[in-house]
Amino acid sequence: MDLQDQLKHLFPDHVSEESETPDQGNKPKYWLQQEPILCKYEKRKGKPITILEGYNGADSDFKQLTKDLKTWLGVGGSYKNEIIIIQGDYRDKIMEFLTKNGFKVKRVGG
Repeated sequence: MDLQDQLKHLFPDHVSEESETPDQGNKPKYWLQQEPILCKYEKRKGKPITILEGYNGADSDFKQLTKDLKTWLGVGGSYKNEIIIIQGDYRDKIMEFLTKNGFKVKRVGG
């Protein structure tokens, strides 16, 4: 008997939050655009970085996308002037993440 079964046994009348909002899975998490997001690789001060340009959604979506990318990759990064900067060369993983979330991605350079 796992923890979920034990909790259901202790609180049979409780309705979990997952069953209250079944529509949330169909709603996109970010604002999706028609133009592709450009994914570039550069070296700054000898260190590799990945740059994402071309996302023109709302500022809150922009912040959320940056936060989710950094969390998913487990690396640092920042955003400013409508550019997302991720520390390290993670072009393949970032492109996989973005296409999984419904974005069009174009790899620029190398």
